Amino acid sequence: MSARDLIGYGTHPPHPRWPDNARVAVQFVLNVEEGAESCILNGDTCSEAYLHELPGRTLRENERDLSVESMYEYGSRAGVWRILRLFSERELTLTAFAAGRALELNPEIGRALAEAGHEIAGHGYRWLDYRGISEDEERRHIVLTIETIERICGIGPVGWYTGRVSCNTRRLVRETGGLLYSSDAYNDDLPYWLDGLPPHLIIPYTLVNNDARYLLPNGFASGDDFFRSLKDAFDLLWQEGGRSPKMMSVGLHGRISGHPARAMALGRFLDYVQNHDRVWICRREEIARHWLAQFQPVVR
Repeated sequence: MSARDLIGYGTHPPHPRWPDNARVAVQFVLNVEEGAESCILNGDTCSEAYLHELPGRTLRENERDLSVESMYEYGSRAGVWRILRLFSERELTLTAFAAGRALELNPEIGRALAEAGHEIAGHGYRWLDYRGISEDEERRHIVLTIETIERICGIGPVGWYTGRVSCNTRRLVRETGGLLYSSDAYNDDLPYWLDGLPPHLIIPYTLVNNDARYLLPNGFASGDDFFRSLKDAFDLLWQEGGRSPKMMSVGLHGRISGHPARAMALGRFLDYVQNHDRVWICRREEIARHWLAQFQPVVR
């Protein structure tokens, strides 16, 4: 039997019955990773080579890459605050995927997220590829991240997203008590329950409606590209929502969309969405609790 599900909901997706009869649930994620990336100051053997402004730059073995470190620092020093202001000015909330080490190095971000009513979900203790990390170490990192979020933010996470997963990640997250959902999947426009026990909800994420594409060779060249892509995705989902409502995720990073030109595009999209009726702008935790109330897990 195949371990993959290539069928999903097929031609009969459930009607999610979003609050206030919304045609689409729009969910923004702010990835908080800065300081948790690969760096010899964190005890790593090389510098970070992923998701910065110099794609293709060769990582440096046993040596700091001060330019890359500086690009990441922009996110925690300036970019994250610009993004949070955009949401605060519009009285909107988001979900933060927060790496534990990033919060330890800049706890003010964690406190600000909690005080503003944003959700803080776990994003691994380090912003690394967990494929090469042992099962015991990954398990320890999951627990450490949960404890770090509780200590700094005052409330523990109910959601999780590692990003660069290992073959053990989903099982380890599922075994960890208190986590209602995880988002290490990109395979649907609606949440779905995993088979078996304990009950665990998948709320799919996106690498399409994601500002990481600014940093890819085939990605966005400008804020106009990002805005147009988000607008087209939203318009189609809003149209489809008249008969079959869905969910739209948007992925953000302080070191990417926190730059002024890109932040302008994000602000335009926030205003565009708010100018539509029957739209539910929410946190992932709200989606998870709504789904639990509407669709009980089936144990097979």
